[in-house]
Amino acid sequence: MSIQRIASKWKKTQIILQLPNLQPYIPETRKFSVEDLRAMIHQYGLIYIKPDRGTYGNGVMSAEYYLAAPEKNGEIENEANLVKESPAPQYKLRFGIQSQIYNTFEELHSALMDKIKKRDYLIQQGIHLLTYHRRKFDIRVLVQKNLKREWETTGYIARLGALQKIITNHHGGGTSYPVEQLLSPHMDERQLELLLSELRQIGTQVGYQLQHAYPRLKELGLDIAVDAEFKAWILEVNTLPALFPFKELKDKRIYRRIRRYAVHYGRLKKSKVTS
Repeated sequence: MSIQRIASKWKKTQIILQLPNLQPYIPETRKFSVEDLRAMIHQYGLIYIKPDRGTYGNGVMSAEYYLAAPEKNGEIENEANLVKESPAPQYKLRFGIQSQIYNTFEELHSALMDKIKKRDYLIQQGIHLLTYHRRKFDIRVLVQKNLKREWETTGYIARLGALQKIITNHHGGGTSYPVEQLLSPHMDERQLELLLSELRQIGTQVGYQLQHAYPRLKELGLDIAVDAEFKAWILEVNTLPALFPFKELKDKRIYRRIRRYAVHYGRLKKSKVTS
């Protein structure tokens, strides 16, 4: 029996939202429209615009709204002549390592439409990720069907984004690290233990929830953001997760278990498993 894959981010999000326990972990997500773009960027200040179907972070953009201080035109000779100017709204669009600033919402929308064209896109509430050496990182949580055909969280690894990139994955120039290395500057051992336990629970809950609609799923990769309050957010769920980053972990038992399960449900051939 083939392993089921789900391309649509929107469909996966809607199914996960049906489980009340998972709702707090989902950033607000809407289908792209000019009305929702305007509402969400002004509400959250930071949003992500991503294709409904796509891999490797291709086509993902971010947009920010902020108030810029007015420029000073020469010296003011008399304080009585000082006119207090209100900060001017500005919009910053980022794609790849490029960015562009617009003075009006209409300019931002026009620029986005030039890039989106007729493809289906989503707007997602922006989460301010934790950083390591001033670079953003998130966590990939791997969830698999084990030998008992039960969902099990089998690994997690931190993904450090390349400089100036808005995505963290390997194909976007990101680098994988043990989660402890990137999280330890932000939290103590007890906080880290609690967070990892929470991630394990989130992983299995997402597996069982998606399985209701897609019974042939066998593996999932959850992209998890952690904000400054140490709250976990599910940014995306991938149904064809990369396994190779876990090979670099110091604890080789993790990788061996991942490969063993992948062989059991047919993702990998037994001859490729190393002891």
